[in-house]
Amino acid sequence: MAMRLSLEEDRVEETHEINVTPFIDVILVLLIIFMVAAPLSTVDVKVDLPASTAQPAPRPDKPVFVTVKADLSLALGDDPVSRETLAAALDAATRNDKEQRIFVRADRKVAYGDVMEMMNLLRAAGYLKIGLVGMEETAPTGGAAPAKPLETKPLEPKP
Repeated sequence: MAMRLSLEEDRVEETHEINVTPFIDVILVLLIIFMVAAPLSTVDVKVDLPASTAQPAPRPDKPVFVTVKADLSLALGDDPVSRETLAAALDAATRNDKEQRIFVRADRKVAYGDVMEMMNLLRAAGYLKIGLVGMEETAPTGGAAPAKPLETKPLEPKP
């Protein structure tokens, strides 16, 4: 609270003004802290996703595999299939059972966006239970050791 003294009068007057200088100082300090902390919260890490140390899930009796080859062609099981006929071929392979899990295999050279495009084709066809198939890592540090095939790694997309 500030006070004003007047030499002419003997009475003391109170001024009702808010001193905002400390408030501005605090806001500026917080702004600087957030400006420094924000770039530190983003992480730029290279990721090599095809290998995993997860325990393989049990393999179904007759799994349905959809494969994305390095040249971006698709195969259902061992038979080549086009993107346009994928839904009909899946319906025939699963006997129109939309609850059956579809296992997706993709070559290491296939871009992540192309795998997501293929998963969107599966979703558009009504197959929401999708399992990703990868390689199981045998070396603990991810070195150049050969990898053995992983049976299946289910991953269910959120509808």
